[in-house]
Amino acid sequence: MGSSRFAQGQIERHRRLTPVAHLWAGRLPHRFMQSNSNIVRHFITAVLNQGKIESAGEFFWEDMVEQVPLPGQGPGLSGLQDVLRGMHAAFPDMHWTVEEQIAQGDKVVTRFEWTGTHQAEFFGVPATGRAVRVWGVVIDRLEGGKIKDTRIIMDALGLMMQLGAFPPPQP
Repeated sequence: MGSSRFAQGQIERHRRLTPVAHLWAGRLPHRFMQSNSNIVRHFITAVLNQGKIESAGEFFWEDMVEQVPLPGQGPGLSGLQDVLRGMHAAFPDMHWTVEEQIAQGDKVVTRFEWTGTHQAEFFGVPATGRAVRVWGVVIDRLEGGKIKDTRIIMDALGLMMQLGAFPPPQP
């Protein structure tokens, strides 16, 4: 056996006392033990991709602020949920993919792409049956394991062109 600075009992005692996570295991909600980037990714998976819109409150504070709201978006969590319901109704097969993500301090920047098939009215455009691909970037600021404010910048013009609401640019 290799030599050690600690006798076997001291190593075991050291292992038991050192990890702080063991002190809190089972006492804190799961979100407090995750990194901010993982919280955002879990939101994308559960709410955006799986359509569990009612569970958005697990990821956002009730009084969250959308810094760049979509037209007609109401305030807070309920406004966000209304927008997501409308998007899921219009694009029931909507799927978001994280292309790149950077986290620093309390902020997470996510470059994403989402795809879907236009099956119901969306911002006044009747269902077209067209497949769309939309890129964007979102900046989320988290407090206490939940998103407190968010700013989404999405290629809305490109989306509307794909739906035929606007003609593509002419060369």
